[in-house]
Amino acid sequence: MKLSREMLKNPDMQKIRGVTLPAYDTELMRAATEEAPIWVHFGAGNIFRGFIAVLQQRLLNRGLSDKGIIAAESFDTDIVDQIYIPYDNLVLSVGLRPDGKLEKEVVASISECIKVGDNDRESERLAWIFEQPSLQLVSMTVTEKGYAIRDDRGAPIPSIQKDIDEGPARATHVISVVAALLYRRYRAGAHPIALVSMDNCSRNGEKLREAIMTVAEQWADKNHVDRGFFAWLSDGASVSFPWTMIDKITPRPDASVREELENIGISEMNPVITSKNTYIAPFVNAEIPQYLVIEDDFPAGRPPLEQAGVLFADRKTVGDCERMKVTVCLNPLHTALAVYGCLLGYTRIHEEMKDAALVKLIEGIGYGEGLKVVANPKIIDPEAFIKEVIEERFPNPYIPDAPQRIATDTGLKIPIRFGETLKSCAERDDLDIRSLRFIPLAIAGWFRYLLAVDDFGRRFEPSPDPVAAPLAKALSDVVWDDKESYKGQLAPILRNKDMFGADLVECGLSDKIEGFFVEMLAGVGAVRATLERHTSA
Repeated sequence: MKLSREMLKNPDMQKIRGVTLPAYDTELMRAATEEAPIWVHFGAGNIFRGFIAVLQQRLLNRGLSDKGIIAAESFDTDIVDQIYIPYDNLVLSVGLRPDGKLEKEVVASISECIKVGDNDRESERLAWIFEQPSLQLVSMTVTEKGYAIRDDRGAPIPSIQKDIDEGPARATHVISVVAALLYRRYRAGAHPIALVSMDNCSRNGEKLREAIMTVAEQWADKNHVDRGFFAWLSDGASVSFPWTMIDKITPRPDASVREELENIGISEMNPVITSKNTYIAPFVNAEIPQYLVIEDDFPAGRPPLEQAGVLFADRKTVGDCERMKVTVCLNPLHTALAVYGCLLGYTRIHEEMKDAALVKLIEGIGYGEGLKVVANPKIIDPEAFIKEVIEERFPNPYIPDAPQRIATDTGLKIPIRFGETLKSCAERDDLDIRSLRFIPLAIAGWFRYLLAVDDFGRRFEPSPDPVAAPLAKALSDVVWDDKESYKGQLAPILRNKDMFGADLVECGLSDKIEGFFVEMLAGVGAVRATLERHTSA
């Protein structure tokens, strides 16, 4: 049977073992949502389909809501034509348990999916939705790049500048589109609303607010909108931009999952590759653990998402949760595994978790060094979070994640993932930054990675990283199997406070990093030997 509304009515569907079906009338949900929408979400990809839409389904199943979510896609509208419409907006959510069992559920909480800017009818439909007093929130998963509306010189990027010049009626960038829709809401009665970024980036609510306010202010300056619109957006009692912390791995669709689904009788589960190179399928496979922490600031009210596992808190607590995850409990561990995984020939994160030295490395970074400086947000226990990451999430063999993917943009990640902890250690009187061992070992491993030769003497192509090229050039005279080729080339780099949070030469940590790095220049097997020597000490 093909995933469809008709399939839900088919008595044979009830016989398919292990598939959970919606416990509510999906037709009534669609009708209620169409009449009085409460939630629009921009970014119709996997994190939305496999996490956020499932949250609303929990409420629908328990009778805590009678409305679904309206999805809107502005970047890759092919997925609407190829993944949403042919399957009646249904999603097959597949949870990947560490024991290999799959938790399968048909998710029907997406009432419709609109292609932004595709035609006048869909544009007017979306504008009408924004005008409705019933609308409570607009959420977004458009990646961190979606909020980057300025170039390196601070000028608007071309697509945003075009939207600024031409006004809200011809907006194309997602930020401009949302701003234009908010203008329609303002003119229809200035009903309150919450704009909720659910993207995995620091201070995401602040980034979203700044981007939308920038466009709105420029429109007001050019008389495309009246000044009252900008004042309305500026009033937190009318329009809010809550901060969030989100965490769930939703890797690309796995062939073994597709095969199992088809083996139990669900057909046409093949992934597609869109014209924008999105690799997506009618199903979403994802890990079981998930976290969503949201600042509780909703001027128009909100669904009772705490009943679906969402944690609501004040802004400081949300910030502490995000900082906990990004600087200590998950992201720095991921980065350490990424660079060493590439050097040691691994292609899967879960395989690295069988390597005792690598496990000791990330345990040392998290438990040993990070926990000393991170603030405890209380609603999530940092030590328990690390334990779950190391013992359940990273070792899961059914999460096909690669160190080569995670190593992308490492140079951009270092300041947050390691620099914040280094800065805290340098500033605190009760800690000696020179006592750190595991973070310096991770940084030294990254420098060794930049030489683009693995521990077996084989050249490899480093993952894309705008910071890597100038650093690789600075290390161009260093030879991977010649210790004597190192003549202090790292010292100027290690003085960079923007990258490492502190001048590591001045605070006395550079000698340790340089020492680890030089040890790794002894030829084949030197990376492994250095790693094992300093994680077992």
